[in-house]
Amino acid sequence: MRRILIVNIICFVSIIAFAQTIENRIVPPDGYIRKKCDGNSFAAYLRQLPLFPEGSKVKLYNGQEKQNQSAAYSVINMEIGNLDLQQCADAVIRLRAEYLWVQKRYGEIKFNFTSGFPVEYTKWAEGKRIKVSGNKAEWYAAGGRDYSYKTFRKYLDMVFMYAGTASLAKELQTVPYTSLQPGDVFIKGGSPGHAVIVMDIAIHPTTKKKVFLLAQSYMPAQQIHILVNPSDRNLSPWYELTDADDGNLYTPEWTFAKKDLKRFK
Repeated sequence: MRRILIVNIICFVSIIAFAQTIENRIVPPDGYIRKKCDGNSFAAYLRQLPLFPEGSKVKLYNGQEKQNQSAAYSVINMEIGNLDLQQCADAVIRLRAEYLWVQKRYGEIKFNFTSGFPVEYTKWAEGKRIKVSGNKAEWYAAGGRDYSYKTFRKYLDMVFMYAGTASLAKELQTVPYTSLQPGDVFIKGGSPGHAVIVMDIAIHPTTKKKVFLLAQSYMPAQQIHILVNPSDRNLSPWYELTDADDGNLYTPEWTFAKKDLKRFK
């Protein structure tokens, strides 16, 4: 009986360790509590993303380790393919699209190529594919109806190939920094450009101060990772939301203006 009990405890501990998520591993600072959110919201989805074991290195698409490991606090356990596609804006697109796909909100999955060409997931799932020639893209019939995850991932790779910070920045709406919420994106469109996504928010019930988490991918394509806070190591990986809409946000590998904050429509 004792042996069975020990085995059960070991199994239980293993399950808990395996099921580590952003919510149950990354604890808010003392006195802060996570902002309540609807269970079907984008915020809840981001919060429940699984993490690789503590201490895991950020890997590139080719299996090599990212050179700057000091930027990462934790690594999100999500495959990124074996091509140099899922970079910074692509990671934001990936998380938003994955959430909508899980919710079966297929009609809302639509992103633009840098050329402005709109790429609706429903067209892809209904059997159409895209031919690209220079800056021109067009749909053509290629197969039958298929809403499987495998086909969805192929759709995403196509978007990653021809979209980027320039196109994504145009699709998002600018919001005040002080209204920041999970799923918002700090983005600087262009070449070079960069994007990081707000993953979670916690609030101090007395002072009403807020802190938030950020995540990114980068170049070359690499696993999405929770960022450290280079400006406040004691608060890291959390960032403090200040009262001012002006000024800068300093992340490990990019400096954004606070006015660079945008939101999915």
